Amino acid sequence: MPKPGGLGELEDATPEVQQMCDQVKPEVEEQQRKKYTKFKALKYKTQMVAGTIHYVKVSVGNGKCIHLQILVPLDGPKPMLLGTQPEKTEDDEIEYFP
Repeated sequence: MPKPGGLGELEDATPEVQQMCDQVKPEVEEQQRKKYTKFKALKYKTQMVAGTIHYVKVSVGNGKCIHLQILVPLDGPKPMLLGTQPEKTEDDEIEYFP
């Protein structure tokens, strides 16, 4: 478990992480102005704040990835997309981004 405010260790995506990604996919597609036929969570890191922020590497096909920043609030009903980093590859490291 990460210390409060810091990013945790890199972990393989779980079914729960994939479910979060699926929930924010429509918003990601709207922001990126693209439709993704592939949207598979690969790896993630977490940051503990007033809830948990997940930084997720998502494969979108053809060796390309995007990184998602998803907040799961302590008292919120569903995950919220905070940001995206498009044009990533499977080799790009997941790092903090505002």
